[in-house]
Amino acid sequence: MTKELRRLSIVMLFMFLALFAATSWIQVVEADNLASAEGNRRALLDSYEIQRGSIIADGTPIAYSVPSEDEYRYQRMYADSAMWSSVTGFFNPALQSSTGIENALNADLSGTGAGAFFAEIERIVSGQPQRGFSVELTLDAPAQQAAFEALGDLQGAVIAIEPATGRILAMVSSPGFDANQLAVHSAGQAEAAYDALDAQKPNPLINRAIGELNPPGSTFKVLVAAAAYETGEWTPQSTLPNPASYTLPGTSTQVHNAWNGTCGPGATVTIAEALRLSCNIPMAQLAIEIGNAAIFETAEKFGFNQSFETPLASAVSSYPRGLSADQTGLTGFGQRAVTATPLQVAMISAGLANDGVVMNPRLVDAVIGNDLSVVREYENTEFGRAVDADVAKDVTDSMVASVTNGAATGARIDGIDVAGKTGTAEHDPDDPYTLWFTGFAPANDPQIAVAVVVENGGGMGQSGTGDTLAAPIAKKVIEAVLYK
Repeated sequence: MTKELRRLSIVMLFMFLALFAATSWIQVVEADNLASAEGNRRALLDSYEIQRGSIIADGTPIAYSVPSEDEYRYQRMYADSAMWSSVTGFFNPALQSSTGIENALNADLSGTGAGAFFAEIERIVSGQPQRGFSVELTLDAPAQQAAFEALGDLQGAVIAIEPATGRILAMVSSPGFDANQLAVHSAGQAEAAYDALDAQKPNPLINRAIGELNPPGSTFKVLVAAAAYETGEWTPQSTLPNPASYTLPGTSTQVHNAWNGTCGPGATVTIAEALRLSCNIPMAQLAIEIGNAAIFETAEKFGFNQSFETPLASAVSSYPRGLSADQTGLTGFGQRAVTATPLQVAMISAGLANDGVVMNPRLVDAVIGNDLSVVREYENTEFGRAVDADVAKDVTDSMVASVTNGAATGARIDGIDVAGKTGTAEHDPDDPYTLWFTGFAPANDPQIAVAVVVENGGGMGQSGTGDTLAAPIAKKVIEAVLYK
């Protein structure tokens, strides 16, 4: 009998251990997935009892909850929402809907994730009401405000990155929206507000800093130059033929510089000078000379052809493999097959500013507990080395020259060396241009890298340029960071 009891005890012990392991797995490891699962009514009802955590930028809550007198218990509020909504998104319990950081870190903010397990136990023991965790963003308030005000009513986006860390200092998309209109507890009113926004063109619910693709235009020339220098066969002083027009190989398609003349007075032109003046013809020729494979490899090292989660997921910027010579030539000045988000263009500048090392971009510094303790901290991580430090310096020198006395003087700041590159990207022949600027400053000690895109020609059709519209916006954002 003793033997049978021993066996039964062992079986019961294993059953207890299995039950304990299963419940622990469900309540801790799988908590986030279960909390976010559709149809989890219990988690939804529980969430109404919890005061949702704040979203904090530069020490100030930009999204927070206050008590309400309805079944949802708390009303979500957004401060200066038009300026921050591209990042915060919105949260609506009536619609069971959320976007932006509200969605990406919902488990933390709602207090229903794995990280809140011990907080729930403490709440039960203490009898105190549970609160969700707060999220501390990387955004710099002066930079965000400068970007928002400078972009104004223009259609486009601004994004700024700290080159050495990948921390995103500013992210603004225009047109934007007021998240308070979407957070109301009347499902009908919220749905009507959402549908009205969703029907607008351009759609203000799209974060154009990470979710909209455009040809990068001449901003892509810095990557092509970097790819050429990285081969070891080209230097900034290498020369290329300097005609006033150039026919792409195997086609009748002609390429011209923006002013329909040569790139300076000589029969040849250096790569450095072509970058300073932003000449299309020599960069198209250079792209064909080094080939699609070399540009593809360098583009991927800067982050093309993959999505980044900041934790907001970005659209995939594209540089295709296997392009023909003529198509490769067009990508030499950022046209046709190559497309990019402002985030990706900013990552090119940030990588060059960081001696050729690209950091993974991130929007969150930490998740903060109710007692102000750090529940989870986000570290700086490398995406990888894109180019050698010497190559980055050579490209930087040309970018500085472009701002000093070249094609990007609209970003010039007295007393500070700004490295920059403009872009004017064409779509269909009659469509307005997409206008770009990207760069970083100070060039010798970079604190900020920025990308600005102005879509729909900035309302000027095909007469606007990256230097006149995008560069001055970038200048104001750079000044906001360096002069605060």
